[in-house]
Amino acid sequence: MSDKIEKVSVIVSKGSLEGVYPALIMANGARAEGMEANLFFTFFGLDAIHRQRHEHIKLATVGNPGLHLATWAGGLPGMSSVMTHYLSRKMDDLDIPPIPEFVEMISDSGAGLYACKASVDLFGLGKDDFIDQVRDIITVGEFYDLAAGGQIIFT
Repeated sequence: MSDKIEKVSVIVSKGSLEGVYPALIMANGARAEGMEANLFFTFFGLDAIHRQRHEHIKLATVGNPGLHLATWAGGLPGMSSVMTHYLSRKMDDLDIPPIPEFVEMISDSGAGLYACKASVDLFGLGKDDFIDQVRDIITVGEFYDLAAGGQIIFT
């Protein structure tokens, strides 16, 4: 028996820059290492695969302890946009692609992208609301079947 991980399933539940990028980086790294990778987008993580929202993901500045900003400062008008622009430039310098391009690249590498049926129903969405790379809208049970035998990563 090998201790090597052969499959990962990543749950994406946050629709902010710091919620989406870790999942994409984990899935991309898995594919680069030859592992099977699937992404399961739920709740606000659906924004990363939503046709009209995936190009507008921002950094959460209010209540984000990683930014080391006072809550009131994070809530100042325009702060989220400024911090998103700053972080996007830094990621550009590191050749980390924007979310739409990164998602397409990961999908092209063979990773599966799936939307959570419960969240899709909750928000009144349908298959047409999502980018073409989304393979299907699946239930949690179907996600567990897909993830069987691998590691589940929650970002």
